[in-house]
Amino acid sequence: MAIPVGSKAPDFSLKSKTASGLVDVKLSDRFGKTNTVLLFFPLAYTSVCTAEMCDVSNGLSAFVGAEVIGVSVDSPFAQEAWAKTNNLQITLASDLNKTVTKAYDVVFPMLAGVGDTSARAAFVIDKAGVVQYSEQTPTPKDLPNFDAIKATLAKLK
Repeated sequence: MAIPVGSKAPDFSLKSKTASGLVDVKLSDRFGKTNTVLLFFPLAYTSVCTAEMCDVSNGLSAFVGAEVIGVSVDSPFAQEAWAKTNNLQITLASDLNKTVTKAYDVVFPMLAGVGDTSARAAFVIDKAGVVQYSEQTPTPKDLPNFDAIKATLAKLK
């Protein structure tokens, strides 16, 4: 069960691969500055995850006032290659050791029999670091309720 609305968002520092090398993506760096949409997804290069992140990336203007961070258990190198292939414009962060996935309580056990991954989940975290929206989808094939995410963001402006 994903952490509930009203919870202090667990801070994290994960790696992201950019053109300049590996960089740290730290949630608390955004506190006091911007709202954050945290999107957990199972695996890069899968059809539903690719469609979701492409749609989000293409519609970033709908998330005005928020930074979107995608989190998966893929390596930062796989995420970078996937992002280049699909022209993704969002920050991708690698939770290879599943520490953040566990902290947000969104582990999906034995996806397709290959191992534990992040479940598909969405969180809106306000500038103070408090969870204002929390959703884990029933299955990895179900997408988060983006209308509800956008409505939550609209209230936070």
